[in-house]
Amino acid sequence: MSFDSESTVFQVVINHEEQYSIWPDYKPVPEGWKTVGVQGDKATCLEHIREAWTDMRPKSLREAMAGG
Repeated sequence: MSFDSESTVFQVVINHEEQYSIWPDYKPVPEGWKTVGVQGDKATCLEHIREAWTDMRPKSLREAMAGG
């Protein structure tokens, strides 16, 4: 299996800064990341990220800019 294989199933993961990524489901999720409950082929996962991650700034920067 590899990231480029058509048959690889991915999970959408997010970190504490609310930054998204994809991770193959056959590997343990790295420390500091958690799954969001979306999995499928690469295109499906990337489409979810495009819809969900509308502000690319890290959470800490968004909060600092908002004064919180």
